[in-house]
Amino acid sequence: MGAALWITAALSVFAVARIIPTGRASNYLMELAVAVGAALAFGILATALDFGGWRDTDLRAVVFVLLGAAAATGAHRAFRLARN
Repeated sequence: MGAALWITAALSVFAVARIIPTGRASNYLMELAVAVGAALAFGILATALDFGGWRDTDLRAVVFVLLGAAAATGAHRAFRLARN
C-alpha cells in the first residue's frame, strides 16, 4: 500500500506541474518519468530511514515523497530552462 501511495503522490505532482506553464515542454513523458522515478527513490529512502515502508501507509513517508518528487520535477524544469 505504501508504494501505491508513492505513485499516487508522483502522479499528483505531475498533474500540478502540468498546470504551471513556466518551463512546460510539449513532451510530457520525460517529466512523468522524473516524477515517478523521484517518488520511487524517495520512497525507498523513506523506507531506509524507517518512517514508512513498502507496505506501510505512513503520512510522513507520503509527504516526504510528495515534496521530493516536487523538488525533482522543479529541478528538471529549472535545468531545462537554464539550458535554453
